[in-house]
Amino acid sequence: MAEQMTGAEMVIQALTDQGVEHIFGYPGGAALPIYDAMFQQDKVVHILVRHEQGATHMAEGYARSTGKVGVVLVTSGPGATNAVTGLTDALMDSIPMVCITAQVPTALIGSDAFQECDTVGITRSCTKHNYLVKSVKDLPRVLHEAFHIARSGRPGPVLVDIPKDVQFALGTYFGPDEVDTTRHKSYRPAGQGDANAIAQAVDLMMRAERPVFYTGGGVINSGPEASERLREIAELTGFPVTSTLMGLGAFPGSNPQWLGMLGMHGTYEANMAMHDCDLMVCIGARFDDRITGRIDAFSPGSTKIHIDIDPSSISKNVRADLPIVGDSGLVLAEMIRLWRSRTNQPRTEAIAPWWDQIEQWRARNSLGFRNSSTVIKPQHAVKRLYEGTKGRDVYITTEVGQHQMWAAQHFPFEQPNRWMTSGGLGTMGYGLPAAVGVQVAHPDALVIDIAGEASVQMTMQELSTAIQYDLPIKVFILNNERMGMVRQWQDLLHGGRYAHSYSESLPDFVKLAEAYGAKGIRCSDPALLDDAIQEMIEYDGPVLFDCVVEKHENCLPMIPSGKPHNEMILPDFAEDIGAVIDEKGRQLV
Repeated sequence: MAEQMTGAEMVIQALTDQGVEHIFGYPGGAALPIYDAMFQQDKVVHILVRHEQGATHMAEGYARSTGKVGVVLVTSGPGATNAVTGLTDALMDSIPMVCITAQVPTALIGSDAFQECDTVGITRSCTKHNYLVKSVKDLPRVLHEAFHIARSGRPGPVLVDIPKDVQFALGTYFGPDEVDTTRHKSYRPAGQGDANAIAQAVDLMMRAERPVFYTGGGVINSGPEASERLREIAELTGFPVTSTLMGLGAFPGSNPQWLGMLGMHGTYEANMAMHDCDLMVCIGARFDDRITGRIDAFSPGSTKIHIDIDPSSISKNVRADLPIVGDSGLVLAEMIRLWRSRTNQPRTEAIAPWWDQIEQWRARNSLGFRNSSTVIKPQHAVKRLYEGTKGRDVYITTEVGQHQMWAAQHFPFEQPNRWMTSGGLGTMGYGLPAAVGVQVAHPDALVIDIAGEASVQMTMQELSTAIQYDLPIKVFILNNERMGMVRQWQDLLHGGRYAHSYSESLPDFVKLAEAYGAKGIRCSDPALLDDAIQEMIEYDGPVLFDCVVEKHENCLPMIPSGKPHNEMILPDFAEDIGAVIDEKGRQLV
């Protein structure tokens, strides 16, 4: 029903009508009318962050773990520019977000007014869509449109810039049912997919001898039904399944058909299967460079089926032989229906030789590592963390670097929406605020940020947010006193010249935790690790766990820069089956 209210009140009403329960923000002069309206209601809970970048990562964690739109509110100028990293991160990883920024009054736009910046111009390339609202008459439509665009098709961030005078202006509010949010044709994506193309895909699947399902974050973004359908079609066909970093959890990590993650730090069996397959069924992934290695040598003998809701992703990096533009869950449902109309049996006998080959690759134990009784190996720490959290509803966030890859390799996920990480942009500092957002959404769950000592310091101040709102996040720091991945690349590619990749003055993380009012734990003895992990888990409040690990451990396996994805550096004790040894004694397969 149409109702008279100020622009600031419209913002709050629109959030309420869109089902928003939490918003992450930081006030400033240009945003005060909205904050005043926020103060006078109790339906939307505001989480006060310590930095606007933290607000965006919290909204990302909230959105990724729930499937809902994450919402951010910041002021003009530096408030908006501080949000740019999180907006870009959300765009790269297809995270639905609405970011509301305040702006100086319309009469001052372009005058270099205090805390003015060209927010729309700055964020045009890092949002799915953005708006500068110059009239209160347009505000209700724009707000509802923003949510529709953020969550529809390939999800992403949308920014709404609202000048201060528009916030004060009186106008007529219309609810979402009274606004045509579908006027943008580009945000009415194809859902079902072309029936003929899907039928052709099933025909190819019926004839394949060396098939593989290559899955990505699009399966998770489609909703829980898509993950269930992925599991169903894998069981129906008997095909092996691999995934990108963003797709972890869509298929159970304990399933024998799971090959592990593929790509630069993926398993040997996943990368070799992708290279030697005769049919690749790509579902909701985009063939990014961390997956393909050298493009011209990527899976050279396969027929490639590419299912994606975003037509611009089809054949952008790797040419698709059979493109299917549609929602992953809906396309999988039709594939299942067609497969069952022909047979209810997997192609066990036809692909048995393929599975025999995969088991030979799997026997290489590419994720193996040499453990130690005197120093904690980072892989061992992640595996013990996984064992210590079994049976609990656990959500994992990460920062970016070696610890991120070790977490992806050694912490299996059984369900979607339990793994939150910065994939496309690789944003150091993502994990701690993302964990705050996840904990807000799931107050009774165990939320752990697997961190590095370098990354976590970029947004460490958000521990204060966790304290203020009684959010018992756990930050599990794999502390090797190095920017681990930078150090590893310097070792492999730059002759061991460690230019500024280590910190000579790290904080005492236990004292730092205590300064914020959290609990600090430090462990450097492998024999004490399990007890220390249980102490962290059982503590009813935020914890910083400083896990001191071996300083020079490399994250392996690894596809070296510029190499095809079937040429990998493996751990130096992997079974020697046709391995090539590089100049430093590492196995280059």
